Formats: sequence, C-alpha cells, structure tokens
Amino acid sequence: MNNSQIAEMFENIAGLLEMKSEKVFTIRAYQRAARTIERLPMELDAMLREEQDLRKIPGIGKAIADKIAEMVETNSLRYYDNLKAEFPDGILDVMQIPGLGPKTVRRLWQELGVTNIPELEAAIEDGRLESLPRLGKKTAENIARQIQFQRTKSKRMPIARAQPICDRLIAALKAQCPGITRIVPGGSLRRFEETIGDIDLVCTADDPADVLDALATMPNVADVLGHGDTKVSVYLSDGIQIDLRVVHERHFGALLQYFTGSLQHNILLRDRANALNLSLNEYGITDRETGVMEEFADEPALYQRLGLQYIPPELRQGVGEVKAALDGGIPRLVEVGDIRGDLHDHSDWSDGRDPMEAMILAAKERGLQYLAMTDHSVGRGIANGLSVARLEEHMATVRRLERDIGGIRLLCGTEMDIRADGTLDYADDVLERLDWVIASVHSAMGQDAPTMTERIIKAMRNPHVDVIGHLSTRLVGERQPVEADFEAIFRAAAATGTALEINASPERLDLKDSHAARARELGVPLVISTDAHTAEALDNTRYGVGVARRAWCEPRHILNAAPADEFFSFLKLPKNERTEAFARSA
Repeated sequence: MNNSQIAEMFENIAGLLEMKSEKVFTIRAYQRAARTIERLPMELDAMLREEQDLRKIPGIGKAIADKIAEMVETNSLRYYDNLKAEFPDGILDVMQIPGLGPKTVRRLWQELGVTNIPELEAAIEDGRLESLPRLGKKTAENIARQIQFQRTKSKRMPIARAQPICDRLIAALKAQCPGITRIVPGGSLRRFEETIGDIDLVCTADDPADVLDALATMPNVADVLGHGDTKVSVYLSDGIQIDLRVVHERHFGALLQYFTGSLQHNILLRDRANALNLSLNEYGITDRETGVMEEFADEPALYQRLGLQYIPPELRQGVGEVKAALDGGIPRLVEVGDIRGDLHDHSDWSDGRDPMEAMILAAKERGLQYLAMTDHSVGRGIANGLSVARLEEHMATVRRLERDIGGIRLLCGTEMDIRADGTLDYADDVLERLDWVIASVHSAMGQDAPTMTERIIKAMRNPHVDVIGHLSTRLVGERQPVEADFEAIFRAAAATGTALEINASPERLDLKDSHAARARELGVPLVISTDAHTAEALDNTRYGVGVARRAWCEPRHILNAAPADEFFSFLKLPKNERTEAFARSA
C-alpha cells in the first residue's frame, strides 16, 4: 500500500468519524496524518523496511503509526473495515462528491435514505434534496453538476500526485545506480502541465542496462510493459506509467527536447528546421543537402542551431513561443530563487500542523527575507479560525517571535473569509492594524457568476484587503472553479490596487496559468505564496513558480520577488496608488 492510498484511507476515516460526531481532535488527527503522508518524500513501506520510527514524523503518533504498519503489512486495516461496516455501502462514494461534507451526507442518509450515487441522483431528480432545510435548488443543481464532473473527469493525474512520485523515483534510481550522470523528466511534467498522463524520464549513465533493470525490479512496479536495450516501460502501483530511456550523452539534448514536447511546439520547431533546409528528429538535426546529422548533448545548443533563443519547457505550448524566440523575445522567467518572502502561511493557531515558531524558523532556513503569518479568521470555524481576541494574541506572538528569532521580517496577517454577501469576517478597525490581509472564498461556492463576481469585487474595494487568495477556489482534478467573470475581476484588481495570489499549494495552482497571464497583461501585482500548513510545505513555492513561468511572468511581475525594504515600502502606499507604483518598479 503506497502513501497516496494510506492518506486516502485516513481521510475516509476522518469523514466517517465526523459522520459519527466523534471528538474534533480525533478527526483532525487523521486529517493531519493524511496531509503529512501525502507530502512525504519517501514511501512509508520503505521507511518501515529500514526500521525508521514513524512517530518521529510530525503529526504521526503511536496509534497512527501502528495503523500504518498494519496497512503496509496486510494491505488493509481492521479499524477501517469495522468503521465502514457501521455505514451503508456506497456512503463513501457520496462523501467524495465536492460540496457534500460528512454532516450533510449523514442528513441525506438519515432523512432521505440516500446511501449511494444513483439514490443521490434520484433525490435530485424528484426534488427531495432541494426540499431539505439549508440546501435548496441551487445546491441541488451544483451537486448534480459535480456528479457529472466526477464521471467525465480526466484519467490524467494531477501534478500534485505526479511530481512527488517522480521525485521519489529519481532519488531511488540514483541511490541504486551511482553510474547515472543525468536523469530528467520530460513530457507534461517538465512542461508543468496541471495534469500528467504518464512520466517520461531521459537518462544518461555509465551502465544503461543497470538503470533499466533497476526500474523494472523496483518493489512498487506493478507490471513491466516492455524492456529493451535503451528503454523500459513500467506501470507503478501508484497508478501511473513510467517510460525510461537511457541514451548516450551525445543524444541527450535532442532526445530530451523531443520527449518534452509539446506536440504542437515540436511541430513548430520542425517547421523552423524545414525553413532552414534542415530535418529535426529525436536524434538530432540533419542537413538535407549533405545528409550529415548533428547531435546535441544539451537543449540550448539545439535551439541555437535553429537560430532561436532557448525556450524554457514551461513555454513550449505551441502558441507563439517560437516566433518570440526568433525575435529575441523570450524573457528571463521568474525562478524559485527570486522569491524573497512567503505571504500565506498557517500555524497550529488555526488549521496548520506546526507551531508558529517552527514555521518562521523553516522560512528563515530557506533564506526568505519576510513571512506573513495568516491564520484563518473567525468565520472558518472548521479551521479553528481566530476570534478578535485570539487575533490580538496572535499579533503579539508574531511581534515577540520577530524580536526573539531575528534575521527575518514578519507580517501580522490573516486569511479572512469573504462571506456570501461580500462582507468580511473582521471589521475595518481590526483590519487596519494588520500588515497583510488575504481575502478568500471558502463557502457558498455555488453562487451564479454575477453574484460571485460582485462578491469578490466588493471585497477588493475594501482599503485593507491586500490580496485575493486562491481566486477560483478550484482543486485540480477534484473541484471545479467557481463561476465568475474573471476578466471583470482582473480589471477590478488593477483598478483597486489589489494583488492576486498564485496559490502554490499543488492541489490548487490557483490562479491557473492563463488567468495569471491575463492578470499580468493588465498590470495586476501577482503574489506567489505556498498557503503552507506545515513547515515542509514552504518548499511548494516551486509549484507556484511553475504556474507563473507558464504565464510568462518575470521577477518584476511578482510582488514578493521584491527585497524586504522595497516590499514593505510598497505596503505603505494607499491601495489606489499601488498598481501604478508596481508598474513603475517593474
């Protein structure tokens, strides 16, 4: 049983316990364990084989550790089986529909007799669901849409799942095969697509057969689809196909470019080669007159041979990047090292796992110059949101830790709910005392587009709201975005001086690339923040940077790429002056 399967089982346990009205701290223990396990850099079964103490993992106590050991050893968990037996078959399927929390699912079961998806659809069709108090017709319509979305959902894997699988696989291959000189993912993963079909790896090594055999015999390989002299294809128990190619060093650049794609980008490159009387394939570039093939050990040399600037993988979308490269128009895209501060972070004051001090120390260790502690506002009761009194204590703790720790500047902040009518969780006299205010939608996501649009713009008009967090509220491959007029929202952001967040949580990637590109075009300040709920999640900056790079963002387009003094000077400006000031600095 792999990490994803274990995490999913713990999430299901938490949902079933909530349906039973178990104690909140018990439910949260399983939820925290699931989040932690999903992000572990190493598989739990490997950790147990190495006799590592799982209790040293933050959020994993003895009871959880014992359950993990049982799952790894038996591929099942008696506690989970007994818990499921208390509920009708199919109830977990109902609970997976976005918008249906455990308490609502319990109502559907007890009041309407709904225990599976067909019964839920019947209750929507005959009007019983909308007749339930606090649900209504709009909620019923949204649930029907979510059921359809789940059925038509792509079989592609969200990058949030694919990237850790790839990272662990590369680390395992390098550990087992010291003769590997280079190994790089290609395809949609390297282009930083939101979802991944399979994972292509391109490798050079002293002993190719050793690397190919190592992948084919790994413990988490469910099936070997093919095994040749230079390539092996396997299917992992994680549910994803891996295609590994081991080539000679002199072919590496051409092969990596070819297998990075995209298809349309490669067509544009072949057209460019044809215009130069050249032929391009995965082995190199051939002069059509002489028949001589040039080989390329790296990609930049290949692009240079075609008279092009090097095109970063994230831009290889087949929509103007080759023309831009021909004209010298490929910018220096933002990189992880450009980000000077993180502006969306949660601690155990609300729904984070780690103490505030641990979050700050982790940020400092990563070289960040500034950090905003933005625990949830009071409206997020499920997330242990802060009352005004607790917010006062929170602010005092931030100030004390800034003095005690030193070497990093801290912002007293909040992630505050935008209520259904566009009003905010805290009054203006509270907000004006904060350094950084995120306003986010966490509820009433089924509103129609005009209502949602006005709701968000109303929040932007508040002089104390610095940024809108995870604007569309989507979860990649799991929850659809809200319906809204995003063009109107982007224009309102520019007009009001409100920044927009590229939420780097790999489950969100929100803003998505096309939205970030449009906001950039309109001059909206963009922020790349991790929405970290654990210290390790501060490393998720790379996901937000990947989105920004696909949106053609340079460091000058990212507000928190500014050094601390410049950033804090920007915050002192009235909101209505910020967009113009940001444009000048860019």
